[in-house]
Amino acid sequence: MAACRGGAGPARGDTECILEPLSLPESPGGVDAVESSPCVPCIFCKECYLLAEQDQLLKHMIIEHKLVIADVKLVADFRSYILYWKRRFAEQPITDFCSVIRTNSKAPLEEQDNYFLLCDVLPEDRLLREQLQQKRLREILEQQQQERCDTSFHSMCMFCDQEFTGNRSVLLNHMAREHAFNIGLPDNIVNCYEFLAVLQGKLDNLQCLYCEKVFRDKNTLKDHMRKKQHRRINAKNKEYDKFYIINYLEFGKSWEEVQSEDDRELLDNLEEDWSDWEEHPVCAVCLFCEQQADTTEKLYLHMQKSHGFDFPKIKSEHGLNFYQQVKLVNFIRREIHHCRCYNCQEKFQSKEILISHMEETKHIAFLPARSTWDQPQYYFPTYENDTLLCTLSDSEDVITEDQSEEVPVVSEDISSLKALKQSSVLNQLLCKENKSWEKF
Repeated sequence: MAACRGGAGPARGDTECILEPLSLPESPGGVDAVESSPCVPCIFCKECYLLAEQDQLLKHMIIEHKLVIADVKLVADFRSYILYWKRRFAEQPITDFCSVIRTNSKAPLEEQDNYFLLCDVLPEDRLLREQLQQKRLREILEQQQQERCDTSFHSMCMFCDQEFTGNRSVLLNHMAREHAFNIGLPDNIVNCYEFLAVLQGKLDNLQCLYCEKVFRDKNTLKDHMRKKQHRRINAKNKEYDKFYIINYLEFGKSWEEVQSEDDRELLDNLEEDWSDWEEHPVCAVCLFCEQQADTTEKLYLHMQKSHGFDFPKIKSEHGLNFYQQVKLVNFIRREIHHCRCYNCQEKFQSKEILISHMEETKHIAFLPARSTWDQPQYYFPTYENDTLLCTLSDSEDVITEDQSEEVPVVSEDISSLKALKQSSVLNQLLCKENKSWEKF
């Protein structure tokens, strides 16, 4: 729509009329223009992608421009890296920087494709990657130092309603101490606010932080994380890598690679220190005689054939877990030591006569009532060098979540030391031993 100047003044003629739409000057095109944009441009054309769409940009450059960038995940600042090479490719041909990879080399010429590989074999590319890594490391260390000295930190605990202000270490130490949730030492963590927000977001979505399964409600999630001991993060989740300083320290290496190198160095040192180590087989002794075997399978077979005592069968029929097996072995050891049949309680003059009695009456093959041997006093070994106890296993047992709460730990109240000395299981055992010595 044309606009003309008019009004009270004299007409100046048709030359003053504006017959075309006007446009203000635009910023010049090229690399300088895209540097101020939040997007990441293609190295060769005007296509732009958000930083979060990095994979789409890489796919575009492979399909449309035949460019492959090696080890992109190790580039510290992807946008700066792309902008640098956009300028350089505008100055010189791509073949001055990239290796040429020919596909379908045996096919006719028109069916062959040339791809260009940009990688850190090129000194200029490697130098660029190192400079970007060092720049990011400086920024991260500055951020970490700022967080370490920050006294304005304010956040709620993810597992209780307690509120924390001051320094971030107060909250992190609280979660480790009170809730057994340890994400690492405060000095090893950076961008703590964002890290806690990510973790809180997963909990709000009813997602386990370790196995990352989603549950139907908050109580189910809490029970799962407590019973499965999943109050920890999944170290394999790459989403957490950016919150740990170790992932920024060495160019081109993740924390797993750094840790692996440290472990290999430690193993090399151990091999030197223990080169003269000779391993000797550990022998376990039969429950009823002096026979020894270097494996539990051989020992169990001996007890079954020679004495008629089938330990694996008894373990399976009675559903014995590890701790119950320990108590049973110690119970049998003690009864045999006292030359007493553990079924009929008859005492004999020697172990040989006792074993003969138990085998003839079949008392050896059956256990007495569980209340007889499943007692706390049999947690303690009859023989201090009883190797059989070290070979017991409950790997075949299936423990449900409800059973996992029954942790067989003997605990005693130490609030009253005098009462403890009078009622302690150890004190009772000591009295029994003293009485047995008085008989001799």
